Amino acid sequence: MKLDILAIGAHPDDVELGCGATLAKEVHFGKKVGIIDLTRGELGTRGTAETRDMESDNAASILNVAVRTNMEFADGFFVNDKAHQLEIIKMIRLYRPEIVICNAIEDRHIDHGRASQLVSDSCFLSGLLKIDTKHEDVDGWQDPWRPKAVYHYIQWKDLKPDVVVDVTGFLEKKIEAVMAYKTQFYDPNSEEPETPISSKNFTDSIEYRARNLGRLIGVAYGEGFTAERYVAVSSLFDLK
Repeated sequence: MKLDILAIGAHPDDVELGCGATLAKEVHFGKKVGIIDLTRGELGTRGTAETRDMESDNAASILNVAVRTNMEFADGFFVNDKAHQLEIIKMIRLYRPEIVICNAIEDRHIDHGRASQLVSDSCFLSGLLKIDTKHEDVDGWQDPWRPKAVYHYIQWKDLKPDVVVDVTGFLEKKIEAVMAYKTQFYDPNSEEPETPISSKNFTDSIEYRARNLGRLIGVAYGEGFTAERYVAVSSLFDLK
């Protein structure tokens, strides 16, 4: 299956929080979108790997993505090395996305920046002819594939975006997908330990961050991304 967009996150819920509205919008307009979670989030304070599996399936259904899979790397301990890069390369070559969206380039959680660099490096290496890979779903050796662009969503830290997507009309879908992770986010009846993302303020921040980015570009809601290279347009009139 060829994808238009492949969104990758270190943990289940990273993608929903980082670019859920953008994905919902692109799916609505007919793009094929897939999600890869690198880990099962098994070190998370709240919930379990099994509950995260169920929650991520529910979130994928809400966003109506074409495919979602989990690499089952070690939460907190995966590294950016040849072995992990090759596994990501196999997935990039399997799905051949035009665009890859991945974790913030730096963030509070150590997995986020590490995942960002791992995915970025793998996207480059995936285009090299002399790296041979095989995937169980493909007969023979895989062909090289390099996405046209890699973008990074913004997570805990308030990074300055290089591009902001107008997601007006799709924020509600994002919030619904995020809240599919019932063990992770604000629940006044939960007896689980509190975490930085389980507060009501954090849940509220999903909307007020989107409102603020929307305000800055003259729309109701926005979702921000950093780019690895200059964002190119054919005409200044393409810019809003």
